Amino acid sequence: MVKTTRIADLMGERAISMERLLEATGMEQRVLKAIVDGRYTASPEQRRSIAEALGVRPEQIAWGYTTQVDHMYGHGPQFGRSP
Repeated sequence: MVKTTRIADLMGERAISMERLLEATGMEQRVLKAIVDGRYTASPEQRRSIAEALGVRPEQIAWGYTTQVDHMYGHGPQFGRSP
């Protein structure tokens, strides 16, 4: 099993700034920031580009959401009572 590391941790280990990563990947700043912050799941092409810029394989990066997901029961207050 391959050990995975968050993008932000890899950036810190390699002393790569967000500006440098932006230049290396050619992505929009808001998209790359969302990926680094764990608020957006990168496409396969974006994953390859980021991994290449960080000098690792895409499988070595922990992709996906890192923020807590709140589960709600029912449809919310706009539909009346929730159980």
